[in-house]
Order: sequence, then structure tokens, then C-alpha cells
Amino acid sequence: MKQAPEHLLTLIEPVVEGLGYECVGVEYNPHPKHGLLRIYIGHENGILVEDCTKVSHQISGVLDVEDPITDNYSLEVSSPGEDRPFFKISQFIQFIGSTVAVHLFSPVNGRRKITGKIVQVEDDVITLEENEQLLPIPFAAMSKARLVPDYLLEKGGRSSGK
Repeated sequence: MKQAPEHLLTLIEPVVEGLGYECVGVEYNPHPKHGLLRIYIGHENGILVEDCTKVSHQISGVLDVEDPITDNYSLEVSSPGEDRPFFKISQFIQFIGSTVAVHLFSPVNGRRKITGKIVQVEDDVITLEENEQLLPIPFAAMSKARLVPDYLLEKGGRSSGK
């Protein structure tokens, strides 16, 4: 998964969790002139703009002191949204029975994009069901994965794997 380097996770996750939020994931896209550090936060009561502002303020202070990124970058803090990205195997477990869109580093059955229902997670293998076919996919083979919101499935926007 496209997760930030470990040194950034080690710095950011405790701050987010210390404020009472779940650190859903952290993305870092480096670029000498306009890099991007994006932090996804969650909470059982949902996320408001004020929550993002609070976390952004705290994280900015820590990043200013620790200075782990030498290039220029922008900081974004947001809710993962209904099409939340997945960063950890535990997130696939949490959403068993839901549909995800997965992008792969290398083709599986000749395809690099698969949309299917999560039917099983065993060790580091996520089994998706797409068009009544079971596809076991190693977590390490996934470049990114996102939840497909129910409203897209109901409108026929994407295959539900049913």
C-alpha cells in the first residue's frame, strides 16, 4: 500500500491517537517543490472540519520541531470519506463483506484493477469475490485499495462482484 515512510508514521500516529482520533493512514508524495503529506483521521462520531484543524495544528508543531521532511510540502488532514483508502490488513478485516477497488503492482489474471467483495482475510492474503470468482490477493501485491461506497453499487457505477 502507498503508506508514508515508517519514520513519518512513528512520528504522526501517536500524535493523532493522543488527540483521541484513529490514524486511518498517512500518505507522503515527495516532490522538491510541492510535496504532499496527507493524513486521514477517523472517529466513531465522524470527522468535522474542526477536528482536521485541531490535528493539523498539532502535527504542524511536531513537524516543525522534528523536521523529518527536508523538501517543501503541504500538509492535509482529512476524513477518509465514504471511499476510504485502505493502508493496513486490519482495515480489510474491519470491512469484510464490503466491496473494494484494488490496484495491483503486477497483473492477476491479466488485470491490474479488481473490484470485488472482501470475503476473507487470512494472514496477509485478502480474498475478493468478483463475478462469482474468488481471487486471493497478497496484501503486498496491492498498490492501493479503496472502499466502494454502497451508493455507487446501487447506481450500477461499479461491479459489486455479486
